[in-house]
Amino acid sequence: MSATAADPLPRPDRWHRPLVLFAASMVVLAVVAAVAAVIDQRQITGAGVWLKPLKFAVSGAIYTLTLAWLIGQVRRGRRVADRAGTWVVVALSIEILLIFALAAAAETSHFNISTPWHTTVWAIMAASIALVWVMTLLIAIAVVRNPGPDPARTFAARSGIILALIGLGLGFLMTLPTAGQLDDFQGIVGAHAVGVPDGGPGLPLLGWSTTGGDLRIPHFIGMHALQVIPLALVGLELLGRRFRSLSTRRARLQALTVAVAVFTATLVTVTVQALSGQSIVRPTGGILIAGALIAFGGLGALAEIVRRNARSPRPDETEELQWRHAPIPSRHSRQAPRFRRR
Repeated sequence: MSATAADPLPRPDRWHRPLVLFAASMVVLAVVAAVAAVIDQRQITGAGVWLKPLKFAVSGAIYTLTLAWLIGQVRRGRRVADRAGTWVVVALSIEILLIFALAAAAETSHFNISTPWHTTVWAIMAASIALVWVMTLLIAIAVVRNPGPDPARTFAARSGIILALIGLGLGFLMTLPTAGQLDDFQGIVGAHAVGVPDGGPGLPLLGWSTTGGDLRIPHFIGMHALQVIPLALVGLELLGRRFRSLSTRRARLQALTVAVAVFTATLVTVTVQALSGQSIVRPTGGILIAGALIAFGGLGALAEIVRRNARSPRPDETEELQWRHAPIPSRHSRQAPRFRRR
């Protein structure tokens, strides 16, 4: 096989069907939430009541569809991965159902333990998302145990799901009580924002705080490594069809390694930024320096990879030259080897 050949993606009938069906249902619910947001103008903590259901539906659709595709590549441990994927569907269905129900009632769905009912709902949601994390871990183990013929694609799948696990885990930072909640308990334990109250000024649609830190940012970025890393490889493969410097598997693996390193460093930086109470739109000090180093370091490394591989011969051309100049085997060399009896 040529070193530049691209292996076909898993056929759709190999995808995890419950996850695909769940993703399709999330698309429908996203449309419902978007229409409801136009009709229903009620607000919770400064945002429309249907904004959170809309974001969770869109994010859930993207996440589960990618997970279904990853499971479609698993051969060893497929049964475990299939069952884990089904449990992800069950857990996320409970989560989404409760989010939509509480949005319809114009009540907060996260961090609310003001009454026994709300405490029970929050406990169920916390257990559901913990189950999603554990099941994703099992799927990640299955993906790691199933290397493919293309090292770059194998690395993309493995690094994407491992970073997604980290991103999911960062969401648990939001469940910790703030200093203000410990001093004056008002029925809410946990928060998205750091250094400022929840519900303040935020980015359009996303709602991320523009006045303080926001733990939703590293949670979101890390979780969607599951899509960003494989899509980065798809982009490299498309560029490899036009540019010699990215036409080999080795070159794409090197470029993808840089992309994963940049993504990981960015995730660490935005996590530190959020925990320090610094707004994503106003980076200063060490965060600003780190961002500049990540950007220039990544671009410099990619430029060096392109420069080196542009001078190297294509592996498929080298293989063809070796084949043309290889000696033709003689008649005797094509005969089956003879063995002596002892």
